[in-house]
Amino acid sequence: MAPNPPETPDETPKGALTLRTLAMPADVNVNGDIFGGWVLSQMDIAAGIVAGERAQGRVATVAIDAMKFIRPVKVGDVLCIYAEIERVGRSSMGVALEAWVLRGRIGAREKVTEALFTFVAIDEEGRTRPVPKPQA
Repeated sequence: MAPNPPETPDETPKGALTLRTLAMPADVNVNGDIFGGWVLSQMDIAAGIVAGERAQGRVATVAIDAMKFIRPVKVGDVLCIYAEIERVGRSSMGVALEAWVLRGRIGAREKVTEALFTFVAIDEEGRTRPVPKPQA
C-alpha cells in the first residue's frame, strides 16, 4: 500500500482549534515516534470538551468510529487538535477531529491524524440523557 500523498499547501484544518500540546520524549514508542495511544488520548480530551459544551454537561466516549493515522508525530512537535460536532442525535453526538502538527514547534504544518468519536450525554448518575436543543 502506497503512503498517503502530502497535504496540499492550501489545505486547512476543519473545525475549531480545541487543544494544543507539545509532544515530549516520555511519549515515544519503540520506533522513536510519539505513541499513537498518546495522540488518541489528546483527541479524546478535545472531543470531550466540544461534546460537553454542546451537551451542556457530562458526556462519555462510547465509540471511536474511525481513526486514521496519516503521519508520525515527532518529539518537539506541537500537536493541534481541531474538532467539530458532525451530528447530533437524541442523546449522542459525533465529533469529527483532525490532528495537525507544527514540526519542531515552529515548522511546517501537517495533518497527522483524523478521527470520528461518538459521545453520549449522561446525567449525574451516569444514565443517558437527551442532548439539549441548540440555543437560538
